[in-house]
Amino acid sequence: VYNAFLGEYGEYKTFFHGHSYTGNALACAAACACLDVFAEEGTLEAIQPKISYLEKMLAQEIEPLPHVGEVRQLGLMVGIELVEDRASRTAYPMDSRMGAKVCADVRNRGVILRPLGDVVILMPPLAISKDEIDLLVSAAARSISEVCGA
Repeated sequence: VYNAFLGEYGEYKTFFHGHSYTGNALACAAACACLDVFAEEGTLEAIQPKISYLEKMLAQEIEPLPHVGEVRQLGLMVGIELVEDRASRTAYPMDSRMGAKVCADVRNRGVILRPLGDVVILMPPLAISKDEIDLLVSAAARSISEVCGA
């Protein structure tokens, strides 16, 4: 692996990797201020009811869909695995791009989601309201049903 990135400057073999905020003093100060707000306002404690509500809504509207293989949730982060056949957990053919199609369709319902292959990702802001959770989950459910053919 090391040798793959070893070369002269003009060969552009450098490992071009970094993050937008790496070493940015202003971004670090903003992050520290956010952590202070989290502590002062009890943000992590306050989102617990939203996490439970999201879990309940996913169980009601997403998990029963015939083309959902698995719903994975950690806090407010959710991965919805789309499958061609639920019983056998058979994946869609790679070139069908079902995750991308669902994410494109859900935009028509006022929601922006992103796919990781055929896993649809929900990662709402911590400030999300219950009404917004309802919109997020119902829009995802309708798009999955329509695109995957419920």
